[in-house]
Amino acid sequence: MSHTTTDEPARRASGVTVPVLAFAGIVVAVMQTLLVPVIKDLPRLLDTSPSNATWVLTSTLLSGAVATPIMGRLGDLFGKRRMLIASLSVMVVGALLSALTDALIPMIVGRTLQGFAMGAIPLGIGLMRDMLPRERLGSAMALMSSSIGVGGGLALPAAALVAQHTDWHALYYGAAGLGVVSIALTLLVVPESPLRAKGSFDLPGALGLSAGLILFLLPISKGSDWGWSSPTTLGLFATAVVVLLLWGLMELRVAAPLVDLRTTARREVLLTNLASIMVGVSFFVISLVLPQLLQLPSETGYGLGQSMVVAGLCVAPLGLTMMFTAPVYARLSARYGPRTTLIIGLVIIGIGYAGGLGLMSAAWQTVVTSVLIGAGIGLAYSSLPALIISAVPASETGAANGLNTLMRSIGTSVSSAVIGMVLANTANDAGGVAVPTLHGFRVSFMIAAGAVAVGLVLAFFLPRHTTATVSQLRASSEEDANLARAEQALAGAGQPPHGFRGRVLAADGAPVPRAKVTLIDRHGRQAGATLSAGDGSYALAVPAEGPYVLAARAAGHAPLAHAATHGGDRPVDLDLSLPGETVPA
Repeated sequence: MSHTTTDEPARRASGVTVPVLAFAGIVVAVMQTLLVPVIKDLPRLLDTSPSNATWVLTSTLLSGAVATPIMGRLGDLFGKRRMLIASLSVMVVGALLSALTDALIPMIVGRTLQGFAMGAIPLGIGLMRDMLPRERLGSAMALMSSSIGVGGGLALPAAALVAQHTDWHALYYGAAGLGVVSIALTLLVVPESPLRAKGSFDLPGALGLSAGLILFLLPISKGSDWGWSSPTTLGLFATAVVVLLLWGLMELRVAAPLVDLRTTARREVLLTNLASIMVGVSFFVISLVLPQLLQLPSETGYGLGQSMVVAGLCVAPLGLTMMFTAPVYARLSARYGPRTTLIIGLVIIGIGYAGGLGLMSAAWQTVVTSVLIGAGIGLAYSSLPALIISAVPASETGAANGLNTLMRSIGTSVSSAVIGMVLANTANDAGGVAVPTLHGFRVSFMIAAGAVAVGLVLAFFLPRHTTATVSQLRASSEEDANLARAEQALAGAGQPPHGFRGRVLAADGAPVPRAKVTLIDRHGRQAGATLSAGDGSYALAVPAEGPYVLAARAAGHAPLAHAATHGGDRPVDLDLSLPGETVPA
């Protein structure tokens, strides 16, 4: 196995662990849309040129892209909770720095620090996988995955209200306060995961990936200012390709790489990450188009003439719907699997954008569009972590989900660049001011629908059942029922024990989570089955005392069969490092 445990005993997640982790995800996602209501005023507020002011947004994008896979890997190595708190702490420092300055350079530094918090989302997903029982894992990961959209959607009206009625620095004081609350709640109720990846941190790999991402994302975000065919833009793209190729070759030769490219190249992981880019593109289009449509003066003939706050409220259902979609996703995924749920989500997004082409003449129509697209994005985002964790080892959960979150960020970056270019090229000139047109808005929606179509094609090529982990997310499994019965039988106060309990162990003594443990009676018939918990523990009830064979099986290990006679509450540890051999009962 490629993971081990700490010496600390694992604490079980409490009932408030999932809401606290989701709240952390929402807090860091707020950073992405916090400045949207004041974007047009940034040059004046910072006393700088419009081209320089865009660095306030670009810096957050770049640092978030760099930090997401790196923090995921650090969490796998040194503790996901520890890295989550570190991410939130850096965000708080950055928010306070931005709140205390009107100068461009300190503001960019503060925004860069805020972007580092984006690693909190894959870290939260990793903590959930390590600690939660299977029946709660699906809906919990759905909520955590959707938090990036929930935070972005809810931040728009709140930020608009603050910016319209108070000093704009209050936005950062509020963000810092939310960060402090999130840190306190995490310290109080979120336990540390006992799982650790082996190896050391791949510093050259981190530097190489950071350089490649910056070289790739920088021209995407600044291409409209520099010119898409300018030597600077083309040169950076070409350099990014070279750097990322060299980085990939280096990672393939490292024993403990930052990103396991062999795992990433698996069909289910690769297609999921590519589909994530398409979902990111479709998510950001509505966030760019609807606020502008709502705030344009009605004198244009198509603008809806709403205030900044009303515009934010009309788009807010996008995030709210994503939040309420999480339990719906859990039921759909438990019955049909995350692949099917991803397809359903993409179809709903496509319907939302297709219908939205004709729903641009009233504020209530934009609300309908927001709700529909929010439901689809909620289902799609919720499916992605389940697809990823079903294809990677438990020790790589943080890094793999960090890479997947990065793919979504790349999607939103591409969306921002492409839609910005479309709206600029289709705008009308009104006294030296570029006014977006209805045609530009509709072209943007069609681009989003095209991205959804590409995502659907990718989703259809995903395996129907990636690995056994998908079935483990289904709350109605036979193993869950057996485990529940065994726990009840073994936990009866004052009653004699009626089963076997113990742990499944790897060659190095580390626990093996989600190993299949089967109980076979003297007649060779299956008497029960279960899956080991995150700490390797299992419990199996028996119908009667006597000889049995306990058979354990896990991916990457030889199967093991162990003869045991029930007649006492003696733990039976199953060591998968031993040769598999059935002993006659």
